[in-house]
Amino acid sequence: MLVPRAKVIVNPAAGGYSVRREWPRIRKQMQHIGLSFDHEFSEGLGHAIQIAKEAINDGYRYLVAVGGDGTINEVANGILRSTASTDTILGIVSGGTECSFARSLGIPQDYTTACSLLTGDRRLLIDVGVVEYTSEGQHVQRFFVNEADIGFGATVIEATKDIPRHYSPTINHLHRVFRGLRSLYYYRNKHVTLHIENKVDSIRTSVVVMANGCYLGGGMYVAPQARFDDGLLDMVIVGDTGRFELLKIWPTLYKGKHITHPKVRVQKVTSGSIQTSERVLVEADGELIGECPVSFKIIPSALTVVV
Repeated sequence: MLVPRAKVIVNPAAGGYSVRREWPRIRKQMQHIGLSFDHEFSEGLGHAIQIAKEAINDGYRYLVAVGGDGTINEVANGILRSTASTDTILGIVSGGTECSFARSLGIPQDYTTACSLLTGDRRLLIDVGVVEYTSEGQHVQRFFVNEADIGFGATVIEATKDIPRHYSPTINHLHRVFRGLRSLYYYRNKHVTLHIENKVDSIRTSVVVMANGCYLGGGMYVAPQARFDDGLLDMVIVGDTGRFELLKIWPTLYKGKHITHPKVRVQKVTSGSIQTSERVLVEADGELIGECPVSFKIIPSALTVVV
C-alpha cells in the first residue's frame, strides 16, 4: 500500500515533556521506516486542532499525532471538522501520561513499535462520539474518540490539571492517583436525570461514562465490551456509592470485574443526554471541557486510524 506524505503533529509537552526529549529519536525512527513526512509542534491548548485543519487544507491526507490522549483528540477534531475527513488517515505515536486511546486500539506504548505501524497497511474505520456541553455559558460541541464522562472522573481531572508537567509519565500518573484519592474524600454523588433513547431515569450517581473504547485513566478496563466499530457507545453508570464502597470498586476497574457489582450498570446506546441542577463537570478523552447539561451521540464509521 502506498503511504501518502504525512503531517506529523507533535505535542512537546506531552508525558511531562518526555515527547520533547524523545522527539529526535522518534523522528529518526520515522525516517528509518521510510515514512515521508513534515512535522510541526503544537504550542498550547487547541493548537493541534488548528494545525490539523491547516494541514488538510494544504493537501495532507495522513496526519500523525505524537502525544497523549488530549493531543490525539485535538488532531482527530481537526480532521473531523474538515471537508476531507473521510479521505484522511490518523496515525498515532503515544507519548502522554495515560495513552488510553492507544491502549484501547491495541497500539503499543513504546514509540519504536508504534512508529513501525505507520507505514503498514492495517486500517480500522472507527466510530466517533459527539459531546455537547456548556462552557462559560456557551453551548459547545466536540468530538471524542475514546470516552467522555461526567461526575467523579471529570472531578479528578480538574484536581490534577495543575500538576507540573515536567515530571515523568510515571510520576505524573502517581500524582493523579494521589489527587484522585484525595478528591474521593470530598466528592459527593450527584443527582442527575438521564434521557436515554426515549427513556427518562432520575438517579444519584458517582460517575457516568460514555465509552467508545475499553480503557481510560491509565489502564482502567472500564468498558470491557466496548467496540470501536459497532455503532454504539457503552454507557457505564456507577450508582449511589459511598466513598468506601467506591474504594472497593476501584481496583476491580483494572480487570473489568466492576461490571458485576450491583450498583454498576452497563448499557449500549446510540445517544443520550444528562441534566442536573447541580454543578457537574464533563471531560472527554482525558481533558476537562465543561459542565452539564450534556448530550452524547455516536457517529458510525467516521474516522480511519492506522492500527
